[in-house]
Amino acid sequence: MALARSDRRQRIKYRIRKKVAGTTEKPRLSVFRSNARIYAQVIDDTKGVTLVSASSIELDTTNKASVNAEDAKKVGIKLAEKAIAAGVSSVVFDRNGYLYHGKVKALADGAREGGLKF
Repeated sequence: MALARSDRRQRIKYRIRKKVAGTTEKPRLSVFRSNARIYAQVIDDTKGVTLVSASSIELDTTNKASVNAEDAKKVGIKLAEKAIAAGVSSVVFDRNGYLYHGKVKALADGAREGGLKF
């Protein structure tokens, strides 16, 4: 019996989270992608706290139905600015079960361009 798409991604997500954990020195940059938006958070897993977050809602994309790779890169740059202002310079990337391709890769490239190291 084949797994549903959400169940398959959930298994992949658990497999990744076994290996990737954010600490106070090096928090986790987690990405969530919906059909219309993209969200990113920098999380300290030891305290269970979100340090900073950014999303495509913060961008001026109200007239668009969904985000593209350019918008995802802008979200990454905005997240990097917020993280550096909060004192975070190095992170661990958590792709959250998504392929490192397209919007997820663009967000990561934008975060690197903004000054985050991972």
